[in-house]
Amino acid sequence: MKSNIVLVADNSRARIFTIDSPTSALHEVESMVQSEGRLHERDLTSDLPGKMKGRAGGGHAYESEISPKQQRAINFAKRLADYLDVARKTNKLYNILIVATPGLLGELRKQMTSETAEMVVFELDKDLTLDSVDEIRLHLPQFITH
Repeated sequence: MKSNIVLVADNSRARIFTIDSPTSALHEVESMVQSEGRLHERDLTSDLPGKMKGRAGGGHAYESEISPKQQRAINFAKRLADYLDVARKTNKLYNILIVATPGLLGELRKQMTSETAEMVVFELDKDLTLDSVDEIRLHLPQFITH
């Protein structure tokens, strides 16, 4: 059966809901957690960057352009985008509504396939992951079309 999917997420937690009819309540169908997403940067790296010696004997540290915490957020966004893509490919959804923290929302946009992105009918850059189902529903459009 096709449904509208509502994804509510931050960098470490996602809640996935369905809406059966345009004015119905949300039904939570799945949740995903990435425990590393809540760690501090210092807890994600076990060592300082390596050093490279120059000809004069001086050195400088190697630094990655993407921090470990950013990489975990990218990986989590990819996991969520893959979930939505599978739902689209198995013909389980009409529309996608996304409520996510600004950083994750931007990363989700990058990770979604163009076919899945076309199914997104609503976006809100807000963290509602800890809100009740009724509070989340208040932030969504009153009528959601099929």
